[in-house]
Amino acid sequence: MPDSLSPMIAWLVLTIVFTGLLWVPYILELLVHHGPINALRDPDGAIVHGHAWAVRAKRAHYNAVENLVLFAPLVLLVHALKLETPATATAAGAYFWFRVAHYGVYTLGLPFIRTVLFLAGFACQAVLALRLLAVL
Repeated sequence: MPDSLSPMIAWLVLTIVFTGLLWVPYILELLVHHGPINALRDPDGAIVHGHAWAVRAKRAHYNAVENLVLFAPLVLLVHALKLETPATATAAGAYFWFRVAHYGVYTLGLPFIRTVLFLAGFACQAVLALRLLAVL
């Protein structure tokens, strides 16, 4: 067992943990807005959020999960194939911070900034993908 994680794996862990917690604010909003009984007895998830920010937070969470599906295997492949470089480690760290900012901006409802942050996160994924494609 290693004494410490590589930078890329550490950023991946932080990204996974962050993404795994993004449901908390919008579920708390449901509990507060509708009360625990009503919020918890909604088997289909059809209860409407009381605030627009909660709807946006839910969408931001879904977007984070959709992108984690791409980011995680890229990081794992770069690491497993021992292709990690300072650029790939920087891309992994930047990806985490772009996703944190994307969630906040999306939840606040700032559309243009949200798109820029999404594209910056995509660029980080592209750095990892290009590193893998370079050795084909």
